[in-house]
Amino acid sequence: MIDIPTDLPAELVPLSWLIGVWEGTGVVDYKIGEGDPDAPVDGKPPAVRRTHEFGQRVSFSHDGAPWLNYSSFSWELDDERTPLASETGFWRLERPAEVGDRGPGMLPGQGVAPYSSAQTVEILRRPDDGFGLEVQLVHPTGVNELYLGRVKGPRIDLSTDAVLRSSNAKEYSAATRMYGLVENDLLWAWDVAALGQELRTHASGRLARVG
Repeated sequence: MIDIPTDLPAELVPLSWLIGVWEGTGVVDYKIGEGDPDAPVDGKPPAVRRTHEFGQRVSFSHDGAPWLNYSSFSWELDDERTPLASETGFWRLERPAEVGDRGPGMLPGQGVAPYSSAQTVEILRRPDDGFGLEVQLVHPTGVNELYLGRVKGPRIDLSTDAVLRSSNAKEYSAATRMYGLVENDLLWAWDVAALGQELRTHASGRLARVG
């Protein structure tokens, strides 16, 4: 059963099952190159498979605005809990900006805030019974991602619409992500196209709600 906070903005109800702090473990399994990682192919060096486990803590929160604040921190499963990766961003329903929305910058909205009731949010529901989703993620390694996708019940599917990299970032061109609520745990999977590879399996995890 999903408890919906009484102060939750109407637009966040389809995402309410994400809200909270989650912690658990996952595994990276990313193959670089083609063929069998254990044997050369046609005299060429074998592919390399990078595999390791990690710990992760994820937070979804809101401050009264019609989007979720997101942060993720992961670490190596060693005695020092060596930092592995971090990302932060915002999750919101996909829809056009209205005059009642705040922005750009620090400009306030004009008039009544749009989609402020369950009835008006229903206008955004798609024929497949899901809602469009827009996710912006920023990595400290010089990569920014814009994902578009869908939330339908306790499942989310995302694909990158754009990836912005600084001149100092490693090559990374596309990704897909999937999130789902299974037996009250948050399961996720992340495929990436990076380091000259086509889109392929990268990492996955299972997190339990804490606190």
